[in-house]
Amino acid sequence: ENGGQYTHAAIWTVMAYAKLGDHEKTNELLKLINPIHHSQTAQEVAIYKAEPYVMAADVYGISPHTGRGGWTWYTGSAGWMYQLILESFLGLKREGNTLRFEPCIPNAWKSFKLSYRFHDTNYHILLSQELTDGSFLVRVDGIGQADGTFSLIDDRREHSVTITF
Repeated sequence: ENGGQYTHAAIWTVMAYAKLGDHEKTNELLKLINPIHHSQTAQEVAIYKAEPYVMAADVYGISPHTGRGGWTWYTGSAGWMYQLILESFLGLKREGNTLRFEPCIPNAWKSFKLSYRFHDTNYHILLSQELTDGSFLVRVDGIGQADGTFSLIDDRREHSVTITF
């Protein structure tokens, strides 16, 4: 569209690599489109000229604006980026009151944590990348769960979830 990065399409491309299960390429591409990586130095900030905490709809590729972010604050790209990170990269999949994970994180990540709120109930989730057979072991408050998923219950309590994959 502009000879540079059309962010919607870039995000969809990263989602496709995650769907293919290419953990390393997904991580590499996610880093490329993350706006914080356009502002690591004063020189990068001067080129990007956009907020590093906002998804730009475009990153221009033609002189004299090469590398400049455009259409910030007025884009659906932020919503797509949120979906990419939460669903495709970290792998959160909610179906009704059931939660499961299919992460596509790089091999170097040994674990990550996230908090998930379901109505008035908080779930503190630790995912650890330890198994090599493709299985998922899920425990909620120390109790093993079947089929790599767990049910969300709104009981207004704090729950501890560990997922080993």
